[in-house]
Amino acid sequence: MAEEGKTTAGNEGQGQGDIDRIKKRLDMLDERLDNIDSVITAAVERVMSQPVALSITCPNCGKNVEISIIGTHRRTG
Repeated sequence: MAEEGKTTAGNEGQGQGDIDRIKKRLDMLDERLDNIDSVITAAVERVMSQPVALSITCPNCGKNVEISIIGTHRRTG
């Protein structure tokens, strides 16, 4: 019976270490997602401030189709 108590105490310490490791990895993932969000936001703001033109060739008839997109963004503040 004494051995069971030692095993349980050892597993609790290991479980807490696992939880701490998972928390650390989740924090790192959260930070990475925040960085990705910042990069994507900056890229979209740049693209939306100027016109974008897409030239596509129709696979059936071979004609060129041009699609122009003009984005605007409002300044806040």
